[in-house]
Amino acid sequence: MQVVKTSFLTAACAASTLLSTPAWAAGEQPSGGTSVTVVVSALASTSSAVKLYFYNVREKFLTHGGYAFMRVVKPAGQSQISLPVDLPNGEWAVAITQDTNNNDKLDKNMVGIPTEPFAFSNNVRPRLSPPDFEDCKFVVSGPGKVVTISLTR
Repeated sequence: MQVVKTSFLTAACAASTLLSTPAWAAGEQPSGGTSVTVVVSALASTSSAVKLYFYNVREKFLTHGGYAFMRVVKPAGQSQISLPVDLPNGEWAVAITQDTNNNDKLDKNMVGIPTEPFAFSNNVRPRLSPPDFEDCKFVVSGPGKVVTISLTR
């Protein structure tokens, strides 16, 4: 059975408006993992929600409801956020959006390109299609991992 990857735009919009049942309950993160800090910089707004979608299954990357868990963080007046999470050892990727107009979705233009900031782990900058898990993945194998991501405006 072949999994068809939807665009990041479609996946992010759907995930931000309708949370399907992830591997962990919404707002929770896996337990028994390794402490990882995700630092997101170049925020477009110091007050708008930043949504982080964590993926650990290659075939589910950027598919509707395919994330393992997600977190929503308010920057509280800062232009950068730092989010500590516990992740089981293995390969992970993160997709991030910032809802600058607070309408709880990722806005896009007429051709489907996001008009609000977004980013992927490893600072992958897709041009004409969504990135692959392989490009965005990072390996968690011990304590002290820091993943730094800069938003695209």
